[in-house]
Amino acid sequence: MAAGKGTRMSNPDMAKVMFAVNGKPMVEHVVDLALRLDASRVVVVVGWQKDSVLRHLAKEFGSKVECVEQNPQLGTGHAVMQAEKALSNFDGDVLVLSGDVPMMSFESANSLIELHRTSDARATVLTAVLDDATGYGRILRNTDGTVLGIVEHKDAAEEQREIKEINSGIYVFDAKLLFESLKHITPTNAQKEYYLTDVFYYFWLHQFKVSASVAKNPLEIQGINTVAQLDAARAAMK
Repeated sequence: MAAGKGTRMSNPDMAKVMFAVNGKPMVEHVVDLALRLDASRVVVVVGWQKDSVLRHLAKEFGSKVECVEQNPQLGTGHAVMQAEKALSNFDGDVLVLSGDVPMMSFESANSLIELHRTSDARATVLTAVLDDATGYGRILRNTDGTVLGIVEHKDAAEEQREIKEINSGIYVFDAKLLFESLKHITPTNAQKEYYLTDVFYYFWLHQFKVSASVAKNPLEIQGINTVAQLDAARAAMK
């Protein structure tokens, strides 16, 4: 997903995913990871200032990458909906990566995929354990380790806020179930957006197994939304 505007970055006229970390735009790091994971298809969802993103992807990756447009940008669930037509004949696992999360390691991404397949899950969430999880969605697990729920910080009970394991926003889904579940989400929230996390209600309603894999380093899942976070990511990559 690489369609976001990045309103809190220093240059609102620049696509957020085109800000450089370690000498490369964020989106390039993410596509590099997808290709290293031997993805059979790489579909990039573009939107805000799409032309600069399209030019860069064409220059660096050529035909290895397909692009679809999200216009207008109506949330993460809506972004993934835009890939349905491109993947209409695809039957397999879909790894959803965020274009503004450039520090994800091959090891953590590969472990996520392996757990998804070996646990016979229909969806698998990448998580991280933080000392301070304030503001993040918490992962609720069953006694067998499967995911029972994801509760946002503002909605969490006091005991749930003590949980340190958080949702990264990176997932693996069974492709057919992903696009079927997206048909059942609605923009009934203050932002009037389609949230990708809402698809999990469909999975749990139908008792489809959801697993969770913990990233080796919490820094890997850091999304970049501000100039301060961009500077921190550049320092961490060095």
